[in-house]
Amino acid sequence: MVEKKLTDKLIFASNNEGKIREVKEIMQDYGKEILSLREAGIDIDIEENGTTFEENALIKCRVIHEITGAMVLADDSGLEIDYLNKEPGVYSARYLGHDTPYDKKNQIILDRVKAAQGQERSTRYVCAIAAVLPDGSEYTVLETVEGLIAEKPAGEGGFGYDPIFLVPEYGKTMAELTPEEKNAISHRGKALRAIRSLLEQVGK
Repeated sequence: MVEKKLTDKLIFASNNEGKIREVKEIMQDYGKEILSLREAGIDIDIEENGTTFEENALIKCRVIHEITGAMVLADDSGLEIDYLNKEPGVYSARYLGHDTPYDKKNQIILDRVKAAQGQERSTRYVCAIAAVLPDGSEYTVLETVEGLIAEKPAGEGGFGYDPIFLVPEYGKTMAELTPEEKNAISHRGKALRAIRSLLEQVGK
């Protein structure tokens, strides 16, 4: 276990390189060094057994805060596809198998929505971000971005389901947007700005 010596840091409870990169880009001038779990020296599997995005984000925050005493942020995010009864939802990372490559997951989703037309392909990214502060106080925010499931994968940027998430106002998938464009509109970008604003309001 890690000694409680990270109280001047902000730990983002993830080792997902794509997420960590986005968090550091959006929170770069927050005033605290931002560490991933790996960078903080933490190697732990946390069971995310909540039924909502907010619950899962808080579960991760509480575990890491207990270990470190630091300010901890965590997200739980996922894709809701209306044609598939809002699957994969909170199971997005584990959908079709945790170790299944996303290019394969994306193709299976495209096959499952093949008959859907126009707005029948409506989807959204959801992101909950939780924060647990050194004093133990807890906060959560939830943000979304609406889109459509694309006809085929496109783009090399982003990660996860981004190549099949079409952003209508850009006429591009999330994976085709620049990092700056994506961060400006994405569910995670909106949620990070919301949690940052909330923390600044409470003087943290």
